[in-house]
Amino acid sequence: MRRMDTQTHKKRTWAEPYKIKMVELLRMTTREERLVAIREAGYNTFLTRSRDVYIDLLTDSGTSAMSDRQWAGMMLGDEAYSGSENFYHLESVVREYYGYKYLVPTHQGRGAENLMSKILIEKGDYVPGNMYFTTTRLHQELAGGIFVDVIVDEAHEPESTFQFKGNVDLRKLAALVDEVGANHVPYISLEGNVNMAGGQPFSMANLRELRLYCDQHDIPIMLDATRTIENAWFIREREDGYARKTVREILREICDMTDGCTMSAKKDALVNIGGFFACNDDEVYQKAQNLVVVYEGLHTYGGMAGRDMEAMAQGIREAVTEEHMAARIGQVRYLGQKLEAAGVPIVEPIGSHAIFLDVRRFLPHIDQDEYPAQALAAELFIESGIRSMERGNVSAGRDPVTGENRRPRLELVRLTIPRRVYTQAHMDVVAECVIDLYQRREQIRGLKMVYEPEYLRFFQARFEPIA
Repeated sequence: MRRMDTQTHKKRTWAEPYKIKMVELLRMTTREERLVAIREAGYNTFLTRSRDVYIDLLTDSGTSAMSDRQWAGMMLGDEAYSGSENFYHLESVVREYYGYKYLVPTHQGRGAENLMSKILIEKGDYVPGNMYFTTTRLHQELAGGIFVDVIVDEAHEPESTFQFKGNVDLRKLAALVDEVGANHVPYISLEGNVNMAGGQPFSMANLRELRLYCDQHDIPIMLDATRTIENAWFIREREDGYARKTVREILREICDMTDGCTMSAKKDALVNIGGFFACNDDEVYQKAQNLVVVYEGLHTYGGMAGRDMEAMAQGIREAVTEEHMAARIGQVRYLGQKLEAAGVPIVEPIGSHAIFLDVRRFLPHIDQDEYPAQALAAELFIESGIRSMERGNVSAGRDPVTGENRRPRLELVRLTIPRRVYTQAHMDVVAECVIDLYQRREQIRGLKMVYEPEYLRFFQARFEPIA
């Protein structure tokens, strides 16, 4: 990656906006050792042990490297059970950067999803969203709701280069509301930088249209703010009228057009644990404040230690800087461009937090009910020690009515890059290993599922190779 020097107009090499102060030594393994490890894990990378992993691209959730200022903040932890000073600090930072009036901390994002779903959804309600996310949809269903995908069609097309694949299709939303009635739509679930679509953003223009429609039908917009800082970066980069605005300003503009949010702070906010539910409605806040005591902890810590709330407040400040975001997105693009140059099929355009291998094109000889993305993730681990994850038929789960696999349009393997953890040399290694696998892709075979848990099967399902 390169940037243009504004004074000399010469291109200079891009580098990370930080230096390394402490390192974690990696354990190198042999192919034979990894083959034993993946067999013991039932060919599910989620069940492998981190000690057997060389480069860990399983997730960007809670895997960021915290800064010296965040670690310093950890020493300021006020671990009082009630009224921790760190809570009030975090509350003020969330109000400043995200703009919401009320804050309820949770142990992580799914804790916030649980609160919001229980408060807002009644049995038989329909919850439209710009593509499903696994835990979000499950909480909506457990609360009696029915998720309806209203994302633009381009989001389901990995080869489409549409710049805002996270946009809501207003025609799909209107058709749903006309069919079921606005009174059966408790809110629209809007995700920033849609994970399952490949880390793809929505545009500000689309959000304005959505806000106008929802105001006309008295439907709240609830934001999944997990990667909305990254969404703000893409708006700044791609949308007319935003090039001179800061990421911080765009983030606040997004939040000001929504009614509340759930947040997994383990992504954008650069911490290893934590999340929150935030809103502007007094009644919703009071219900959330009461319910968090049942499921998480007192309303001034919500399942988090005081030190973790302090680290989160500092992480939010660091995450909105242009320097951090340029490096964050730049490293993902660096890997993606190397794979594209070698002809490896990936989701386009390159997104925010990961490179998504398009397994339908990578392994066209494997039927979707033989879980090709799961097979590819396992094979990548065996060959290189790189841990990735499946985002396809396993993650999509079964249709609750038919019991059949959902067979989603997108069958992907996610190479998820933790923030501030790996160097460009690690990305070179990843690219070389994926390219090597692509060159011998015909040798890869599918899997059969031999154990399937009731919920979120991708975490704990077990597989065996098909002979």
